[in-house]
Amino acid sequence: MKRILLLLTGLTLLAGSVMAQKQTPPEGGKPKDFILPKRQVITLENGLKASMVPYGTVPKVTITMIVRTGNMHEKANESWLSDLLAQLMQEGTTSRTAQALSEEVARMGGSLSISSNFSAMMVSGSVLSEYAPALVSLLADVLMNPRFPASEVDRLKADLKRQLTVQKDRPQSQANEKFAAAMYPDQPYGRIYPTVEMIANYDLAKIRGFYDAQFGAQRTQVYVAGKFDEGAVEKAIRTSLSSWRKGPALEIPIAKPSTNKGFALIDRPSAPQSTLIVGLPILDPSQPDYVSMVVANSLLGGSFGSRITSNIRENKGYTYSPYSSINSYYRGGTWTERADVTTANTGASLNEIMKEVNLLRSTAPSKAELTGIQNYESGIFVLRNSSPMGIINQLSFVDFHGLDESYLTNYVKNVMAITPDQVQQVTQKYINPQNMTVIVVGDRSKVEGQLTDYKPAGKLSGSK
Repeated sequence: MKRILLLLTGLTLLAGSVMAQKQTPPEGGKPKDFILPKRQVITLENGLKASMVPYGTVPKVTITMIVRTGNMHEKANESWLSDLLAQLMQEGTTSRTAQALSEEVARMGGSLSISSNFSAMMVSGSVLSEYAPALVSLLADVLMNPRFPASEVDRLKADLKRQLTVQKDRPQSQANEKFAAAMYPDQPYGRIYPTVEMIANYDLAKIRGFYDAQFGAQRTQVYVAGKFDEGAVEKAIRTSLSSWRKGPALEIPIAKPSTNKGFALIDRPSAPQSTLIVGLPILDPSQPDYVSMVVANSLLGGSFGSRITSNIRENKGYTYSPYSSINSYYRGGTWTERADVTTANTGASLNEIMKEVNLLRSTAPSKAELTGIQNYESGIFVLRNSSPMGIINQLSFVDFHGLDESYLTNYVKNVMAITPDQVQQVTQKYINPQNMTVIVVGDRSKVEGQLTDYKPAGKLSGSK
């Protein structure tokens, strides 16, 4: 027995020693400003712009051609038409089949992708450096000369219908759809999903019509990042893309969020969890308070160690992965907190979220807490910029929102300069629980009685 006690005592001392080591991590280094490599920008006579950024020493290059169109240019009965267009563009060009495209880029030691989102259609590839000019030519062919094979349209429409069925069955998707519609009624920003009938109505003429109406040089920006011969790449861009038609001028619809708060409870009988979204309109990246708002969001719910996460995940155990985020659109945006919480704690979770927001509105955070969040934000910013694709994403962001490059080069400095009072002030200014729209997807019979504090707000269509 004495030997066992000695062993236990030794293990206890060892555990204590390990805990002591975990409690005293080494002090982190001082965050450094991001140094943006000098980019060369050229503009062709047809309006197309290209940015070339030497980056890194690995002999590879990433090239992305972005056309500023997407879901934002779809009409009310055209949701996901641009997604269908992007998928059809993967079927090859007038001179290359899909298989030929794949084999050609593979011989360059790289890959090719075509994708779309709300505000961009992207044709992108990454290859060994010596093939950079050849990749420019190949991507330009994809962009300018899509084959549009009619034989593939029905198959791609069937894929979209399956995706739609799967997504619409998820409570998170149902909540997202309702929240977007509440924030941006009668705007593309408020339309997330099509109907099955809508997809069935799409044909080759509609797809080609969207391409003809939205694609062209004036809406296109080419980004090149990595290790490459700048002279050869510029020559390839001019040779491959100068003959493209100008097409439509750049036109980005401005997001105009509703200022009316709303409430919706979407019934999901027998659901063991409730999906919550609470949020409201806030500022966009072109506004002076934006970086302060990013830090406030990170402290409130946008990082793993944030207040709301610690409260309803670590302390209360209501949920596993709550998070808040800023969703930025052109000249608009929203702040949201999202969580899948246990049904029995649906109302309590909402109360705790609002309590944390009100606490930050009434009391500035401590300097120590803020410093931890600032270090986190500075660190992930550096990580975002640590690859050629990361550089391209950052440059595309500042170009889209009309920001100066100093947004990137001064970002860490600006984050670290934010004071506790500024965090409190932007929370007071932009995140008021009294103005929040609340969306709940859950078992109505079990959660409705928990939501009486929120239900009196303006109801949204579909809620009872």
